[in-house]
Amino acid sequence: MEMDYRNLDQTEAFAALTKMAPADIRTGLSAKRIASYAVPAGAGLTYRYATMPVSSEHLALFQALADEQRLIEKYRSLLAGEIINTGEKRLVLHHLTRGRVLGAGTIVMADGEEKGEFYAGQMERIRIFSQAVREGTIVGSTGKAFKTVVQIGIGGSDLGPRALHLALQGWARAEEIPQLEARFISNVDPDDAAQVLDGIDFETALFILVSKSGTTQETLTNRDLVLQAMERSGIPGLDPAKHLVAVTSKTSPLASSKAVLDSFFIDDYIGGRYSSTSAVGGVVISTALGYDTFKRLLEGAHEADILALETGITANAALLDALIGIYLRNVLGCTCTAILPYSQALSRFPAHLQQLDMESNGKHVNRYGEPVEYPTGPVIFGEPGTNGQHSFYQLLHQGTDVIPLQFIGFKESQRGKDIVTAGSSSQKKLDANLVAQIVAFARGKDDDNPNKRFAGNRWSSLLNADRLTPETLGALLAHYENKVMFQGFAWNLNSFDQEGVQLGKVLAKQVLAGCGGDEILKAFADLF
Repeated sequence: MEMDYRNLDQTEAFAALTKMAPADIRTGLSAKRIASYAVPAGAGLTYRYATMPVSSEHLALFQALADEQRLIEKYRSLLAGEIINTGEKRLVLHHLTRGRVLGAGTIVMADGEEKGEFYAGQMERIRIFSQAVREGTIVGSTGKAFKTVVQIGIGGSDLGPRALHLALQGWARAEEIPQLEARFISNVDPDDAAQVLDGIDFETALFILVSKSGTTQETLTNRDLVLQAMERSGIPGLDPAKHLVAVTSKTSPLASSKAVLDSFFIDDYIGGRYSSTSAVGGVVISTALGYDTFKRLLEGAHEADILALETGITANAALLDALIGIYLRNVLGCTCTAILPYSQALSRFPAHLQQLDMESNGKHVNRYGEPVEYPTGPVIFGEPGTNGQHSFYQLLHQGTDVIPLQFIGFKESQRGKDIVTAGSSSQKKLDANLVAQIVAFARGKDDDNPNKRFAGNRWSSLLNADRLTPETLGALLAHYENKVMFQGFAWNLNSFDQEGVQLGKVLAKQVLAGCGGDEILKAFADLF
């Protein structure tokens, strides 16, 4: 049967949902609700939504909406290799990088090859290569072992891999896993590359050039900056080609370049913001932290992907999170969502989720190019706790806008290095602050002084686990990827293209070429 793609406002379930007032969490919270409003999200991760403004009546309508929009069936179609990215007429295959979610019998053919085997083959090549680098079998051009890996990429070639590496380096140290230093160059601003290259030993540095097309202007500019720096170093016998590997597509100019040591392949069926579990994240994480670390991350993501097949929303954390988000956005009128990890290791994770969510669902037309008459993706922002508490939480607590919050927290620290002062450890203080914020936002506080009054009913969810491990991180990553996917299906969007980034690129080229007769561009260009 042909898949039915409809706008959100064409569904009976959404019409009923618009009549549902939010549940009052100031009075409705109880220990029983906190325990029961929880869903496993994979690899020890749990999604908790007791402080979201929903009741059993809301949940029934969420289930009806999921069924009416056939969200699980659309996910299955994606996994089976149907063309889901309609704007670019492409398959969407990032789930295959972590395993066959529909089972071993699933065959996805494209470009004359079975894509599951292709991605598995690339992972095996990454395993062999990263192990050889870490063991010193593959060395630099002057015979010295590599000690530093530097990823050169922008957007999805930087944000996800950088966030994941930062999230795992403390865990790897605690587990006594040998590490290579990892650095990242992304911005075309030359100061970014200059800072990253400051003090670097080119003889022991391996550069990973990441560009699917092989033509990304910022990335190629930074590559040339690095190559020039290597040439100016004056190191005898230094051959840049033996210090550079590419992550690209088979059809890009980099694929057959003799100026690189090796190439690892992705393809057009994996968007940049969904590419962290492909070679884009795999080469740098496997080289810096070991392939086993990356493999465990993939296993956690795969577990979450399988859970996302559950048809019942109270057994499917990503789907439930997506549907609650739609209620917040389209019924309660919330324009923003804050991502608040109470883990310093996740300091760059909100930045990755910004791109994932806003580039996927920041759309004003449906998958057929027709304008939609309802809000779509929210603005995503965030900062780790407790730093954020001393920054922007004032507005979250007492501002005029209600901004939904997504907390992330862990019982244990990654590194296990802590002290006890004033009767509690640092980790206990961190977790106490997390709990206090959730309750403060929910309950609020009455006071005769209006300046000290907290309205409460500020909604939040919590994703928590015992410890941030590779498996838990993989599940966390996949949870958000699948949440965004389900919301895109519900809104009838194409969540897998990003035309919004193209116009500025085109105009930038015109500026560099002398503006092409565009007087407005020239007027601004003259300022610089």
